[in-house]
Amino acid sequence: MNDRVVVGISGGIAAFKSAALVSRLAQRGLDVTVVLTEAAQQFVGGATFAALCNRAPVTSAFDSRYPLGPHIELATDCKLLIIAPATAHMLASCALGTADCILSTLYLNMDCPVIFAPAMSTPMWEKPAVIRNVDQLKSDGAHFVGPDSGWLSCRRTGAGRMSEPDDIITACEPFLQ
Repeated sequence: MNDRVVVGISGGIAAFKSAALVSRLAQRGLDVTVVLTEAAQQFVGGATFAALCNRAPVTSAFDSRYPLGPHIELATDCKLLIIAPATAHMLASCALGTADCILSTLYLNMDCPVIFAPAMSTPMWEKPAVIRNVDQLKSDGAHFVGPDSGWLSCRRTGAGRMSEPDDIITACEPFLQ
């Protein structure tokens, strides 16, 4: 196994924190590949991640750099998949196995550890459907960091704030040894 880590970024405002996460992982000498969902691209740009990890992010299941498909090639010899932020939609897609975007398809093909860093509003985080999806993912073997409580983009304070990049890296430590 090499030092490949994939950071999947789903579409929430917390995606801006993922740039610092990717930067810190790359500074550790890890081979970081970023996967951006279509929704994530509404919040963060590919050029940022290309500069941070020295390669353009994957944004499509039909990326020509991966003749077998990025969901196959990125999963091969991957040490860790981090999904940050993990929106309610992404949690549901992974829990239900919908494979409805490149990131949820990649998740299904991974046999390495997966860490989710959820980010959403407090009412979303507390919904029974989200709780069921988190419980399902945990029973499937996925790991979670956060969410934290604090100021949210909905202009309220509560649970649902994505954990800080350093806290996510701390949660990843056992898998990066």
